[in-house]
Amino acid sequence: MKESGEMYLESILVLSNRQNSVRSIDIAEYMDYSKPSVSRAVGNLKKDGYIIVDERGNIALTKNGRDIAEKIYERHIVLSGLFESLGVSHETAVDDACRIEHVISDETFEAFKNYMSKCEK
Repeated sequence: MKESGEMYLESILVLSNRQNSVRSIDIAEYMDYSKPSVSRAVGNLKKDGYIIVDERGNIALTKNGRDIAEKIYERHIVLSGLFESLGVSHETAVDDACRIEHVISDETFEAFKNYMSKCEK
């Protein structure tokens, strides 16, 4: 899956944790993307089986979509926390984590998580 698809899935996860229903307009506002861009992405995610869209336009993650979204979101939280613990400003830490979360290997991410847990003890 491409980075943009992961970002959409992560956004849907975040929005679904904040509110009862998620629609394309919510995603467009949250991501600051145009409605046509979101509509196209939603269509692709639906076609690929990552989301379900009901007759009222409510969007829900499938199991596969949720698994990917949760993986990316966990990376975002852990990486931004690590960067902030190193003294990076919150805004920069979040921005950098957002870029890195899509390309970091599972091995390196697990090493970061292990390192962070040791530092917290």
